[in-house]
Amino acid sequence: MAGNSPRGRPVMKRSGPLFTLLAGLLLAVFMLSLNAMTGTKSTSSYQEEPPAATVSPSPRPERSTPPPSPSPSTSPLPNADYAGRTDDNSSAVAVSLRDGKAIAYFCDGRNKESWLKGDVKDDGTMKLTGKQGAELNGKLKEGKRIRGTVDLGGTRYGFTADKALKPSGLYRATASVRGAKIDGGWIVLPGGKQVGILNRDGKPQAAPRIDPETGAVTVDGQQLTARPVTP
Repeated sequence: MAGNSPRGRPVMKRSGPLFTLLAGLLLAVFMLSLNAMTGTKSTSSYQEEPPAATVSPSPRPERSTPPPSPSPSTSPLPNADYAGRTDDNSSAVAVSLRDGKAIAYFCDGRNKESWLKGDVKDDGTMKLTGKQGAELNGKLKEGKRIRGTVDLGGTRYGFTADKALKPSGLYRATASVRGAKIDGGWIVLPGGKQVGILNRDGKPQAAPRIDPETGAVTVDGQQLTARPVTP
């Protein structure tokens, strides 16, 4: 049984609305908290992780084909004459080069001689051949000299022939003098010394001296002209 206030009004009429207001506030707070929790959970539940970054492989650098190595350059073969002596100083050797071909003369100035000829390769090597198996093997070095060997009569002679400037070089004269066949070969060495053989009907002997400026030479009272030899 509800009591009355001093003024005679029932107490329930004051507490009823207040209770209702408090209950509504609590319910609102509960609902707000629930919505906040639900929204946070929902948001966190459906949040997708960002896709992992795809790393594209770096393109391999293209391998460029290196340019071909240049072949070793070779100087063109000179058109020149070379003259020198054998290593034992017993004989002389002269070589004349023209357009990749060579002619050579080996001579001891007494009775041993040989004419040889052949081709010269681009690298300066040469193999020249003559009568009775004579052979010259040589190599042109920087266009300045020829170093090689001459095989003649079972003997091998090493030689060095330097580039010769006129009047040095190789000379030859052929003629008929008083019914005899004359064939002479001369090597004029740098410095002017001459080495040569004169064949009279195939019989060798020391050759008379020539005038290197004109090639003039006297054989048995007859003047001949020895001319420079080229292939």
